[in-house]
Amino acid sequence: MVTPAWQVFNLEELMAKARKDNADYQEFIHEPSMSCGIYHLKAGSTDMQGYHDEDEVYVVLEGKGQLRVGDDNQEVVPGAVLFVRASEDHAFFEIEEDMTMLVLFAAAVSGLR
Repeated sequence: MVTPAWQVFNLEELMAKARKDNADYQEFIHEPSMSCGIYHLKAGSTDMQGYHDEDEVYVVLEGKGQLRVGDDNQEVVPGAVLFVRASEDHAFFEIEEDMTMLVLFAAAVSGLR
């Protein structure tokens, strides 16, 4: 199947689908150069991530918690945009309110700048 040259997604619909499917992570773009999904963590849950092989950006859409990257902690709230470099150990914790995030993974592509 060939992916269209462009696509339009409705964020509210993506979030509603992730909630309906009770999915922790629901990917909606998967390309060689990048992937994108909705990540949902329930209040009080434990995020079992570690590190990824790609750089990653989180956009916090709703909820409240903490992000640990290495030995550093940061409170995260709606509107926060978080960048985590590839291979950095990280996880969300002390999730006070259900958190929903837009997550973008960027694959390393040489020659682009």
